[in-house]
Amino acid sequence: MAAADRRSLRSRVGPALRAAIGSRTRWMLTEQSDPAAIEDLLERLHPRVAPTGLRRLGPDGDGGYLVPDDLDGIAACFSPGVGTLAGFEMDCAELGLRTHLADASVDAAPHPDPRLDFRRVFIRAVAGPEAITLEQWVTELEPDPADELLLQIDIEGDEWSVLLGTPRPVLERFRIIVAEFHRMQGLLERTACSMQAPVFEKLLETHVCVHIHPNNCCGTATNGRVVIPRTAEFTFLRRDRIDLAQAGHAQLFPHPLDADCTGRAPLALQASMYRAR
Repeated sequence: MAAADRRSLRSRVGPALRAAIGSRTRWMLTEQSDPAAIEDLLERLHPRVAPTGLRRLGPDGDGGYLVPDDLDGIAACFSPGVGTLAGFEMDCAELGLRTHLADASVDAAPHPDPRLDFRRVFIRAVAGPEAITLEQWVTELEPDPADELLLQIDIEGDEWSVLLGTPRPVLERFRIIVAEFHRMQGLLERTACSMQAPVFEKLLETHVCVHIHPNNCCGTATNGRVVIPRTAEFTFLRRDRIDLAQAGHAQLFPHPLDADCTGRAPLALQASMYRAR
């Protein structure tokens, strides 16, 4: 696809996706998605057992995530969406990763540490006065395509359009991708699903899901037999790092290292989201 066509696609997808999904606090299903199609997608997202096991980076709570213990050789971490928490990023810096943060909603990184490279800018599907694309950010700061990377993305709903608009060669540089997906109830509504499902389809071309943790902030949504969390943290491992012929499906949820994101009641991972047996 030509660059102009990609820009045109991204300029349509971002606003359309946000409009289709709507407010996180007020949600009404219109025409529902095909439950069988959603079940098929979720089955392909059922987490596999990471061959190296999982470890936690960041605090025991919001801002901490489980990643495969396969970090040796990763040169840098990219973390769009910082807010007031940077425990994950500090752990990456402690491991020797060059650590890049971006968020225009705050003036500086939460920790005044010289190892944290902070840029006051939003990461969006389309570049603008206060925004750059993930491709631009990565290409500028880590131009060597041989350097392996880690992505942790939590940008309050913009993750859908950003990931969809990022070229495959850029995504393939990330050995590990941790993404917090917001407003996942959009998968159950036909219009929003047509823009959300392709994001997972794209990630599954290059990566395998190895963990899901539902955020207990927002409850669940239901369509027939399909019950999904409204917000959830997904961890993906690039396909060349896992042998699917040997890696079974993960069955222990929550993982012993999982921690609730808020003080609300715990939220168990729904049966439709993993291979129970």
